[in-house]
Amino acid sequence: MLISEIFHSPQGEGKWIGVPSIFIRTSGCNLRCWFCDTPYTSWNPEGEKMSVDAIMEHIEQYDCEHVVVTGGEPMLSHEIESLTLRLHTIGKVITIETAGTILADVHADLMSISPKLSNSIPVKDPEWAHRHDARRDQPTVIHELIKRHPYQIKFVVDRREDVSEIEDYLIRYPEIKREQVYLMPQGTTAEMLADRMPWIEEVAKQLGCQVTRRMHIELWGNVRGK
Repeated sequence: MLISEIFHSPQGEGKWIGVPSIFIRTSGCNLRCWFCDTPYTSWNPEGEKMSVDAIMEHIEQYDCEHVVVTGGEPMLSHEIESLTLRLHTIGKVITIETAGTILADVHADLMSISPKLSNSIPVKDPEWAHRHDARRDQPTVIHELIKRHPYQIKFVVDRREDVSEIEDYLIRYPEIKREQVYLMPQGTTAEMLADRMPWIEEVAKQLGCQVTRRMHIELWGNVRGK
């Protein structure tokens, strides 16, 4: 697997926000969100090739129950099935962070799905804009992921116009439980997040959804290894 970084930190978003976790960040992505906060795993993927054995050996240094497998897009890796099986075998609580565009036979205690809305399209790059838009919504994959695994849905909200698109999305997927849907602000600074959060909280109430902070950015900014 191409691994960008492995580190220990509290989770910054969603259901298990604040829970100390080992993060295994894969490199490589099939999408190109213009606001990607880990461009070193998408636009300019970098990392070290590591075997599953080497990854397992590396995480032994941390006394930690929770593991987050993230990216990039971790479901791209052919070894994701083997890695999550090994993590499951030793009793780790596994969260997989995915855009919900690729299906794999993985073990996950929480499938953390962040569907990409039209606000993510990199309009300044026409070639990638077309590829990204064609790939970002995969209904068959979404239906299967939420059927197979405990899940949360996290929408990145950038502008007020996103609200109607989120409403339409939830109508298209009536099996999604709204209490498991989180709205989170787009932003790479604490100031950007704070500016959007008040009106996002109001929208979440109207939709019957939850909101989530992005605690890691609030505390440390948009830096690696946090």
